[in-house]
Amino acid sequence: MSGVLHGFVTIGAIIATGFVLAQLKVLDSAAQKLLGQLSFFVAGPALLFTTVADADVRDLLSRNLVATVGAVLTVAVAYLVVARLLHRNLGESVIGVLCTGYVNSANLGIPIAAYVLGNAALVAPILLLQLLVLQPLALAVLDADEAPRSASLLAVVRRTASNPISLMTLAGLVVALTHAHVPAMVDDPLRLLGGMSIPGMLLAFGVSLRLDPLPQRGPDTQELGAIVGLKLVGQPLAAYLIGRVLGLSHDGLLDVTVLAALPTAQNIFVLAMRYDRRVTLARDAIFLSTVLSVPVIFVVAALLT
Repeated sequence: MSGVLHGFVTIGAIIATGFVLAQLKVLDSAAQKLLGQLSFFVAGPALLFTTVADADVRDLLSRNLVATVGAVLTVAVAYLVVARLLHRNLGESVIGVLCTGYVNSANLGIPIAAYVLGNAALVAPILLLQLLVLQPLALAVLDADEAPRSASLLAVVRRTASNPISLMTLAGLVVALTHAHVPAMVDDPLRLLGGMSIPGMLLAFGVSLRLDPLPQRGPDTQELGAIVGLKLVGQPLAAYLIGRVLGLSHDGLLDVTVLAALPTAQNIFVLAMRYDRRVTLARDAIFLSTVLSVPVIFVVAALLT
């Protein structure tokens, strides 16, 4: 279980740093926006390129992935019902869906897969699913929602195709599929830039915690509760039940259930800032799901091991 604690302590330390820097007035809302922009347009795309380029795409073809996809679809549909009742628009609903089903598969998923499940490669299917399918799809919808209502389909496609995150993810996929060699003069700078992505996201998140309203004090408390409940109870439960139907082994059930119980990924906060959609809701969902996922993962691991 030390891997779980290590991952959460690491994230908490960087978030706390951002909070303290905002408290000391070293960073302000302008700095928060700058960190978000750098993460979205520069560091994030570089990180996604190197991550996907290094991955074994064959890991996507597994029954574990089917259970993972089924769990994501289950909670996404459930949230869309809530969004419909609350009359959320398209862009707002996309951020809500991402808060509900998009897990922190990188900086929390990797250490948890390595130390709790015994194999860091187990996180590869959900990582690639999110990078190659869920995130590009969400970006396309957000771009379409942000575009002027009179914009043509070609204009929306052009806007989506120029998104740096989608472009670099697809470029990384091409490298992974073709086993192409990326020259060191290209690879090394990208890895350096990519290393700035997660700290930048977490620092911006910490600044937001200091400067924005505290979690659960906004007007979206009930919606936030539904999102966190679906994320930490609905998604792992759905993954477990679908895994049982698919006939996964005991270890396989443990793997998909623990990974489904991961909290909402920090990069959803960056997307919310970039498109100015439900920023506070995204921040609060990440904060609460991250804190509450610790006991949830411990309980899941204890019950299934």
